[in-house]
Amino acid sequence: MIKLPSTKFLTVISKLERRTVAYHESGHAVTGWFLEHAEPLLKVTIVPRGTAALGFAQYVPNENLLMTKEQLFDMTCMTLGGRAAEQVLIGRISTGAQNDLEKVTKMTYAQVAVYGFSDKVGLLSFPQREDSFEMSKPYSSKTAAIIDNEVREWVGKAYERTIQLMEEHKEQVATIAELLLEKEVLHQEDLVRVLGERPFKSAEPTNYDRFIQGFQEDEEKIIEKPVNEPEESGGSSSLDPLVVPT
Repeated sequence: MIKLPSTKFLTVISKLERRTVAYHESGHAVTGWFLEHAEPLLKVTIVPRGTAALGFAQYVPNENLLMTKEQLFDMTCMTLGGRAAEQVLIGRISTGAQNDLEKVTKMTYAQVAVYGFSDKVGLLSFPQREDSFEMSKPYSSKTAAIIDNEVREWVGKAYERTIQLMEEHKEQVATIAELLLEKEVLHQEDLVRVLGERPFKSAEPTNYDRFIQGFQEDEEKIIEKPVNEPEESGGSSSLDPLVVPT
């Protein structure tokens, strides 16, 4: 989830900017929906908050303790989905993807230079030490060039895959974007109506499956509970659904 500033000051944006934000956020949503290892969308809005966030997307929390190269590739593609949607459906690219590109750069450098995923760099790890005052890197300029080239190549491949997804699902991206322009806020069930259920089934339930199952069970409990049934003692959790009596 993108951390947002206070909603006290709302930013007024033009119709063109609003449309760009809608297609950008739709690109993220659709890309994540059709990539197996990406975390699918729960909520997206194009209501601007301050000057730091013109759109906001919330995804299923990633609770995996370990990540594979394939998972990180899909996450990279999803992060690039906004920029790809602008390129394919609007025909021009805005500065809105700056934060996305920063995330992708850090993620890919970590894969190449820290996690040992690159055959060209080898089984080496050069984690960046934030508390270090060293003026030089712990590897040669030749290794630095290899790392830089690998990062550019990997990000390029991820972007090509994302552009391909945008082309394949162009109509659905446009539909989601237009719904955003109309409603300003969309939830997971809105995406299911447009995109259908996610086309991935695994032997073990994913974070998304567990979230949806828990959400449905909570709704069933609310429906089944008699109106005048007294509450059980033992306190409540901040995660419990709020039931307002009528």
